[in-house]
Amino acid sequence: MSASIGVLIVDDSAFIRYAVGKFLAADPDIEIVGYARDGLEALTQIPALKPEVVILDVEMPRMDGLTALKRIMAECPTPVVMLSALTQHGAQTTIRALMRGAVDFVPKPDAKTDIHTVSQELIDKVKTAAGSRPAPLRASKTAPLLTPTKRGPRPLQKEDTLIVIGASTGGPRALQVLLSALPGDLSASVLIVQHMPPHFTRSLAQRLNEKSALVVQEAADGDRLARGLVLLAPGNFHIRFKGFRQIALDQGPRRHHVRPAADVTMEAAAEYHGANVIGVILTGMGQDGTEGARAIKVAGGQIIAEHESTSVVYGMPGSVVRAGLADRIVPLPQIAPALLELMNHGKRGI
Repeated sequence: MSASIGVLIVDDSAFIRYAVGKFLAADPDIEIVGYARDGLEALTQIPALKPEVVILDVEMPRMDGLTALKRIMAECPTPVVMLSALTQHGAQTTIRALMRGAVDFVPKPDAKTDIHTVSQELIDKVKTAAGSRPAPLRASKTAPLLTPTKRGPRPLQKEDTLIVIGASTGGPRALQVLLSALPGDLSASVLIVQHMPPHFTRSLAQRLNEKSALVVQEAADGDRLARGLVLLAPGNFHIRFKGFRQIALDQGPRRHHVRPAADVTMEAAAEYHGANVIGVILTGMGQDGTEGARAIKVAGGQIIAEHESTSVVYGMPGSVVRAGLADRIVPLPQIAPALLELMNHGKRGI
């Protein structure tokens, strides 16, 4: 990199500020430009220091991380990486932060943490965040304000569409925007592969379920596809198939260093559902989803890629586009209409 990445660390714990600062400062491409003890201090420092990335704790005195994040996104949009406690409450709060515009999160280091693993994850995610596009809160107004009425799952027919969605960095918020725009009577089943560790995927599924007219749940081994049902791959498990309607979870080899991987699920979907598959590649780092999209295209299915203009990170959709595999390349708010059009008209609508 030609210039160092300026980072502001915000945490009420002196130990965490020291530890995180030490991890990041070990990388020659990263410079710690400041520290803050809470959200109020952070808001006064960001305009002066102009950091490329903010590392933000969730629970702090005077102003907590969620409140600070909302203010940052509204007043001085800056890529934010959250520090998350590995608890159920911590996971739920972290998911809320991702929905509100945080780029990513890392687990808070503690006595049981593999320090080397955490430090490398911090460095990688700070570098990714520095090249990302922060998503202002106003962009999420497409989400319904009231809890949607759910029709519930219905039996899946042989000719019904199977939608497979792959996402990574920036994915939780993109998923909320997309799923909240799909109707409850959708005549398709949906599988989601979001790169996320165990424990957090359950909280993500719960949050998406609150915002969608579809039924969204974390997938379990043996679950059956159904119209109006969205199954989210659990952290550390791939989704494959046991048959046409039944899914299988496994801990097979990682693809692109991740598990779950979109490629695994898309390739399995193409094998079992052929031309009835529509693949959707949302924001995310890397190339996961490209080979899966290729398999879907070979089987006669269709592919939608998120446009660069709305992608927090244009890695995964950009890889699909460069490979010439996308039938539609559209901004996030237009993906739901594009999906419904492809379902209604198939290849003839292209």
